[in-house]
Amino acid sequence: MIEVKDVYFTYPNNVEALKGVSLNIRKGDFVAIMGQNGAGKTTLVKHFNGLLKPTKGTVTVNGVDTREESVAKLSRGIGFVFQNPDNQLFCETVEEEVAFALRNFGFEDKIIQKRVEWAINLLGLAKHRQSSPFMLSGGERKRVALASVLAWNPDVVILDEPTIGQDYQQKEKLRQFIVQLNAQGKTVVVVTHDVEFVAECNPRVVLMAQGEIVVDGDAKHVLTNAKLVTEASIVPPQISQIFMGLTDLGLPFDIIDVYEARDILLDFLGGDL
Repeated sequence: MIEVKDVYFTYPNNVEALKGVSLNIRKGDFVAIMGQNGAGKTTLVKHFNGLLKPTKGTVTVNGVDTREESVAKLSRGIGFVFQNPDNQLFCETVEEEVAFALRNFGFEDKIIQKRVEWAINLLGLAKHRQSSPFMLSGGERKRVALASVLAWNPDVVILDEPTIGQDYQQKEKLRQFIVQLNAQGKTVVVVTHDVEFVAECNPRVVLMAQGEIVVDGDAKHVLTNAKLVTEASIVPPQISQIFMGLTDLGLPFDIIDVYEARDILLDFLGGDL
């Protein structure tokens, strides 16, 4: 679906943000792109819908070179929720914001009404529907931006740091929804520093450092590899850190799932926990 081939990207200030990145994202994949600030994560995903064009190399979406297609047309199939929601909110009310893209894409009024209602209720925004998005909290604005993208039901959903400003309850709702979206065949790409959120979601992880991909693999393999996470300047999930310190007891070290950890400890303690 999305193919990145040997992509380099240099900003106008001569900062080389991507250095020979190659990556394939297939239909139905759930991918978390991780790494420290400045690793190139957001720069990379902005190539997926043509917001940025490669300085060198190619990015194709469904076989179409992004340099030969408009951002508007690419965005019809790829929804992008920015890290800072203020970069994409501009309507006077939440309801108008969620409906905007649907109207722009030419949906019928009856469908627009139905999709807006669905998205607003899904993200817990019903009581704010007539409020200005800019009067809401940061976390609420993030949910408005997410609702405005989900409303038109794109094939690919890109979420840039979606858990920032969200409490645990909202994070859990987001996790459940992402898993549900992916189970329905949607392609989901999450850019995040939130290792605990990634551990709970257990997606494919693409780890980046200094504009390059360090490793591409399943979450358990990546997040329990001390050398890799150190190279990318991220901290392993807390449950992994605990089990890494218990290897002398014969316990496995490659644990990121809390429920798996509980079962292992119960077995180790003879079910007395």
